[in-house]
Amino acid sequence: MIVTLNAYNVLAARCAAEYLEMFETIDKGNLIYKIDVFLTSSVFRTWKDSIIVLQSTKSLLPWCENLKVINHCIDSIATKASIDPSEVEWSYTYNRRKLPSENGIDSHWNGVRKQPVVPNDWWVEDLCELEVDLYKRVIMAIKAKGRIPAVVIGEALRAYAYRRLLVSLEDAVSNGVDCTKRRAALDAILFLLPTEEGSVSCGFLLKLLRAACLLEPGESHHSDLIKRIGTHLDGASVSDLLIPVNADENSVYNIDLIMAIVDEFMSQNSDNGKEKFQDDDEIVEVENVSVSVTPVPSTSKLAVAKLIDGYLAEIAKDPNLPLPKLMALAEMASSLPRPTHDGLYRAIDMYLKEHPSLSKSEKKKLCGLMDCKQLSQDACMHAVQNERLPLRVVVQVLFFEQVRASVASAGSDPSVELPSTVRSLLPRENGNSIGSSRSAATTITEEECGAPTSSDINSLRSMRLANNSGGSERSSGSSDMNKNGDDKCASGKPKGMLMPKKILSKLWSGKTNAGENSSSDTSESPGSVNPDEVKSTQSRITRHSVS
Repeated sequence: MIVTLNAYNVLAARCAAEYLEMFETIDKGNLIYKIDVFLTSSVFRTWKDSIIVLQSTKSLLPWCENLKVINHCIDSIATKASIDPSEVEWSYTYNRRKLPSENGIDSHWNGVRKQPVVPNDWWVEDLCELEVDLYKRVIMAIKAKGRIPAVVIGEALRAYAYRRLLVSLEDAVSNGVDCTKRRAALDAILFLLPTEEGSVSCGFLLKLLRAACLLEPGESHHSDLIKRIGTHLDGASVSDLLIPVNADENSVYNIDLIMAIVDEFMSQNSDNGKEKFQDDDEIVEVENVSVSVTPVPSTSKLAVAKLIDGYLAEIAKDPNLPLPKLMALAEMASSLPRPTHDGLYRAIDMYLKEHPSLSKSEKKKLCGLMDCKQLSQDACMHAVQNERLPLRVVVQVLFFEQVRASVASAGSDPSVELPSTVRSLLPRENGNSIGSSRSAATTITEEECGAPTSSDINSLRSMRLANNSGGSERSSGSSDMNKNGDDKCASGKPKGMLMPKKILSKLWSGKTNAGENSSSDTSESPGSVNPDEVKSTQSRITRHSVS
């Protein structure tokens, strides 16, 4: 009788022979001996056959465990995965995008054809066929060999997560599908994650955190992932941070989770310049003298600031997002360096657009998150036409744009010396402003002035922003304020200073008339403008949003 053995039936035949006690003591060359020789000489030496046999052990427990077949398969797979990729001569599955050299595009050099390069993670996809418990044991055996870099282990876990955990996860949870296997996969992946720096990407960690929130495996997973994500937050993207909340909550995104991650990042970067040492059971902090007095903002902090600004703009579209939660997250990252506040302005504008019912005080608090001095010219052009912004913010933007025009004009003429009031309002050389936009704007109210008249407001609203070259234009209604063209004004002030100090002082002056409305910082109620003057404001430049 001829029996054909292969990787699919050899294990079942071996267990049957064990059950029938077909040992060598009964007869020489019995079935157990023949199958063991076949396993050792053929199956365990073949890459894919070892994986097939290992997969078939699940239906033959506990016989396979007692026969040590599982251990032999795992050791065979781990040994082959740990060899030098240049020695791989057997077939393997690799459907992911390869390097040009791996695809044979750059396989010719000096007329000599080189062998295709085997990638370091050549074995990753074949192991994705294994069930979770067997996969976990194989990866542990590979890690125990100590020959595979941590980044390759991380890539293997990422491929397995996409195959066994992340695919259609949200649909499965929403439809009530049994997610027991997905929870087991998540637990195994989190257990196997390498601890080495850069072994896994921040985006992948955030996807695992998102899966953990959906599957609710326990708060321990959340805290461990949050600590690790906080270390590499600069490598994340805005889409990675958009983690949904449970269906029973009103908000769309889990902002509390992101706040915990940002808090972790800030705490890990808050001890720069200090060293801690142990002294009589007390932790003492000392200044690190090697740190520069004016440290340059790190690239990671700049990246995180940009990331948070983009995230704020996305969550601002949620109509159910409460203002305190948005402001809490923005203020948490307020100390991070930003080249411009354009990102904050975009988030503020988006929130104002989606929440038109905000009160005047709430709009004032929201706009206080950004510094008008640190807006780019494009953002300034948009802001002065934005009807959603309070009038006070628009005036501040106009003022600081005129200050920049004055500086540009003074820079082209060394003989012009800027007033100390103007110099105090300029940003520092490192990009950070001196004080906030509101406190800086109020420094020019020292001059005793009354409330602005209608002609003052009309003159202010008729002005245009300075162009990129530092020059400026005036509307026809304000042409009488400067009749010398490109020359300086008669008072000796530089031509770029298009906004008289007297007008600005009246706009920000706290001394108002008795009949003046106290809420003059909103676009809905200019405050000191009487009913006759309101008609003149209809000629102001129409503001519109392009966000």
